[in-house]
Amino acid sequence: MHLAYPAVLSVLLFCTGLYGVLARRNAILVLMSVELMLNAVNLNLVAFDVWLSEAARDTLHSGQALTLFTIAIAAAEIGIGLAIVLTVYRNRGTSDIDKLRDTAEHGDGPGDPDGTTATAPRTEAAA
Repeated sequence: MHLAYPAVLSVLLFCTGLYGVLARRNAILVLMSVELMLNAVNLNLVAFDVWLSEAARDTLHSGQALTLFTIAIAAAEIGIGLAIVLTVYRNRGTSDIDKLRDTAEHGDGPGDPDGTTATAPRTEAAA
């Protein structure tokens, strides 16, 4: 099999994941898109490992070893990411990224009883 087939598939998967990260508003869908991008990288690692091992008669298979490390890191990332998303959803009631960003910028969160943030200076009218 030619190297071009898995490389093109990997590019398509990576572009789909990149579109998902940039266009989606739901935090869980963004995490799924990041996983899709990591799987595209894994496909590239294995494809180039097979191609290089055929060309150089190499038996080290370093691309497959790097793929295992990437899978382990992706599993840890999705576990921590889902825990953060669930905690934010319980506290704020939404997992919409734009609403969470607006809440953090305006200081309307549950931790600010008077609506001010630590970085915003207080005005004379508020004092």
